[in-house]
Amino acid sequence: MRTRDINKEEIVKQKAIEMLVSQGVEGFGMNRLAKECGVSVATLYIYYSDKEDLIKKIGTEIGQNFFDEMLFEFSSEMSFVDGLRKQWENRSRFVINHLLETTCFELLKHSTYADAILSEITPDFRNEMERFITKSIEKRELLPMTFEIFWSIAYGSLYSLLELHREGKSMSGKPFVFTDEIRDEAFNLVLKALVP
Repeated sequence: MRTRDINKEEIVKQKAIEMLVSQGVEGFGMNRLAKECGVSVATLYIYYSDKEDLIKKIGTEIGQNFFDEMLFEFSSEMSFVDGLRKQWENRSRFVINHLLETTCFELLKHSTYADAILSEITPDFRNEMERFITKSIEKRELLPMTFEIFWSIAYGSLYSLLELHREGKSMSGKPFVFTDEIRDEAFNLVLKALVP
């Protein structure tokens, strides 16, 4: 039996992410991946049992890294304003530093692989965020609302701005770069909708 080569495995993962982003899930195939990586198809099966296994593992790894980053220096015990600010900082930092991985994860979140990937990685994150929101409402730092409304107001504008950053231009076609100043301006407007 052939042994795993960590460097080759990383090359395979990176090339798979690139191909998923450029060709989509339907256009992605193991034969094409092997060719792009300069390895035999048999080499891929050292690391993954099949295409589905590869896609799920890559999606799970990216998602876990993203959720770990969101919880970096964050606690459900924080005040609502400080906790939400930390979430905005963590989320924007991850997206900006990992544009390709974020694009791949978004693609996989809207594919048939979404449930399998998210069920692996979200329980701890979801629990921490639920505690944060519940405590913020109890402390009267956050207006009571359904989770979906909260999420769309709290993060919708952030993700829209990060998408503009990823595209490199605004809706008018002008060059656009997400900056701390833009983040803070949007964040302060979001607070007006959420804080009593």
